[in-house]
Amino acid sequence: MKTKLIPTQNTLREPIRRAMIDLLNQQLADVLDLGLQAKQAHWNVKGPHFIGLHELFDKVAEELEEFTDEIAERAVETGGIALGTIQVVSKKSRLSAYPLELTSGQKHVAALSSALATFGTTTRAAIDTAAKAGDADTADLFTEVSRGVDKLLWLVEAHMQSRD
Repeated sequence: MKTKLIPTQNTLREPIRRAMIDLLNQQLADVLDLGLQAKQAHWNVKGPHFIGLHELFDKVAEELEEFTDEIAERAVETGGIALGTIQVVSKKSRLSAYPLELTSGQKHVAALSSALATFGTTTRAAIDTAAKAGDADTADLFTEVSRGVDKLLWLVEAHMQSRD
């Protein structure tokens, strides 16, 4: 069944818009899941580095929320509907389930790093998909998201890395 497009004067051809809306909604499900995983870590982290990690995980969630908004709005700009309900996210997210029993700061760092890396990988693939489809604007959006996610991954992973 084809997704119904909302009338728009956007000049991207209809097949490209349909493909991009599907791509954007897939990334939207993943980033919403990722944001909730960051909040799960934020709420439940314990240990000697509590305050630093608690604040870092909240910063990650806030930045992901900005990406979420941009991705959702791009889907609507191209004549689609942003599919951001928890029911959609639970069915469509490609991220591994976040382990709910974690409390250790290092274990949260490892779990969140893994989720960020997975989303970074799918975002880079989305850049290529959008570029090949001829939608430079969506590719550019995903490039911006990719840069941001790589930075967040660096900030989180830094808590596991040491030269000692």
